[in-house]
Amino acid sequence: MPPTRPSRPARGPLSYRPEPGTIPTQPGVYRFRDARDRVIYVGKANNLRARLSSYFQDIANLHQRTATMVTTATRVEWTVVNTEVEALQLEYSWIKEFDPRFNVKYRDDKSYPWLAVTVGDDFPRVMVGRGAKRKGTRYFGPYSHAWAIRETVDILLRVFPMRSCSNGVFKRSAQIGRPCLLGYIGKCSAPCVGQVSEDEHRAIVEDFCDFMAGQTRPFVKRIEREMYAASDAMEFEKAARLRDDLGALQRALEKQAVVLGDGADADVIAVAEDPLEVAVQIFYVRGGRIRGQRGWVADRVTDAETPELVEDFLLQLYAGSDGPDGPDGSDGDSVPREILVPTLPPDVATFETLLSDRKGSRVQIRVPQRGDKKTLQETVAQNAQQALALHKTKRASDLTTRNRALDEIREALDLEEAPLRIECYDVSNLQGTEVVASMVVFEDGLSRKSEYRRFVIKGVDGQNDVASMHEVITRRFKRLLDEQTRSETRDTDQGPMLVDPETGRPRKFAYAPGLVVVDGGPPQVAAAQQALVELGITDIPVCGLAKRLEEVWLPGEDDPVILARSSEGLYLLQRIRDEAHRFAINHHRGRRSKTMVESTLDDVPGLGEVRRKTLLKHFGSLKKLREADVAEIAQVPGIGPRTAESIKAAVEAAAASRKTVSVNTATGEIEES
Repeated sequence: MPPTRPSRPARGPLSYRPEPGTIPTQPGVYRFRDARDRVIYVGKANNLRARLSSYFQDIANLHQRTATMVTTATRVEWTVVNTEVEALQLEYSWIKEFDPRFNVKYRDDKSYPWLAVTVGDDFPRVMVGRGAKRKGTRYFGPYSHAWAIRETVDILLRVFPMRSCSNGVFKRSAQIGRPCLLGYIGKCSAPCVGQVSEDEHRAIVEDFCDFMAGQTRPFVKRIEREMYAASDAMEFEKAARLRDDLGALQRALEKQAVVLGDGADADVIAVAEDPLEVAVQIFYVRGGRIRGQRGWVADRVTDAETPELVEDFLLQLYAGSDGPDGPDGSDGDSVPREILVPTLPPDVATFETLLSDRKGSRVQIRVPQRGDKKTLQETVAQNAQQALALHKTKRASDLTTRNRALDEIREALDLEEAPLRIECYDVSNLQGTEVVASMVVFEDGLSRKSEYRRFVIKGVDGQNDVASMHEVITRRFKRLLDEQTRSETRDTDQGPMLVDPETGRPRKFAYAPGLVVVDGGPPQVAAAQQALVELGITDIPVCGLAKRLEEVWLPGEDDPVILARSSEGLYLLQRIRDEAHRFAINHHRGRRSKTMVESTLDDVPGLGEVRRKTLLKHFGSLKKLREADVAEIAQVPGIGPRTAESIKAAVEAAAASRKTVSVNTATGEIEES
């Protein structure tokens, strides 16, 4: 391997750019270093010259995170390798060695439990543990719940009565010459008192490990043969015991349901992401059964898209010199025959070559398109989404973190005090039709769903988010002024009453927010600020959060406020913006469903507006109306059998020709195809 060739050190991304023609065109790995000579980013390239040149273009054309990286660096160096596979291996080695701050680092979102067998001991023990692995121990899993493993082990100990007690209990039983309770009830062969020899106990342990590794059928068949043989020999007590052992094995197998009918060995991977974090889930499938599950959460420190995120994950999971233990406890099976991913990494052929060399047989990386594997990956994707949501919820529920987030927002936006009540607004439409808006409220950093409001935009024609934002801000804060005018004043010190004295409930729209957040950039922020000024409100701050770079925009400012990627304040603003977006889309879906019902029934003869609304109220949605038969439709007041037949025909005709409405998971926008 040729020696490393550094560029000349300097300051600024353009000043340390290597001289033209000095960067080779071969495959290789490069490192960016900062002023203290620390490695801050490691990457690989099939063509070093083409890849490195992309970093030294105009800063304005780079993604914000990439721009931060190249401006932090003071020099770049590279190493040429012979093949792309060598580049992958060297990239992994450097990431492990230098732990660069701008590389994605996947970390466990929780400590997953393992089933461990201490095969290095004279009398091996089975136990459930977490944390770092130890030499001389065989691991199975990881699993999602410790209680599920303990329950399975408790069942299997009657078939494989190996030691499960601690060292202290084992020594004490040996000293007093009497086994513990498990030895008396048949769930331990009691090697502590010499009921079995060391070799006999190790044979039991090996059978247990083989069963946990997926070799289940031989044990089931063997116990069946022994049971029938005992029955034929009229040893009915032995046959009954073997029958109970067989039932225990079947119960243990039921906990590992078959998910792939072809008995495949595969790792099924799914990714859930947002602009700040990435969650990855993996299901280990061996012999068609789920043997383990694991999840990671990582900060997004670069502008990498999903294929690059998948590549980073595969590299960190499989490219180590030793690699991860497989779910069956065997190093040899840590890389399965098949890896199912949501999208292919850029250098899929290189990865397949690297993993095939490690496994010693062909490894395929692919995206499932149909059947059981597609269904299983959808399940893994749901787990990834839930893991990301749970991670965010845990992060948001911490009081100290919420206080820090509000203080960071106050400092970044130069507010007089922390915004204890934040309102966020979002506009949603479908090609200019059914324009709606949402208002969500967070108090003390937590959502206040009872304060959420929906708006139907009435005064705007077509797709005009700026005008729609102006309208919704005007309507909301006009209500605020009206409520304050109508509220009774206790005295000049206490101000207007915010609670209705008759009902004891808060007056709607009576609370003024400490901060207004709009989903968008400078145009939306300017529209919201103008609406407040027109109403004479000058003491409520406004900001906008743009989706692409997560920039915070203030009214009248030419440049955005850039919060640190790890900022709790940015994280809170993003959560509020995403919640407003979700609430607006749900409102839009509901209105579109009602509109589709009415438009579908427009041409039914004899069906006027009153009966159309009656139908809508009775069934609630077009889907339920479509599922109803003629007799059920005829039961609606005012609808006769003939009209019901016409309605059913119209609904079926609309279903055959209707367009498909979906939500783009990448952008969150409603799409029609």
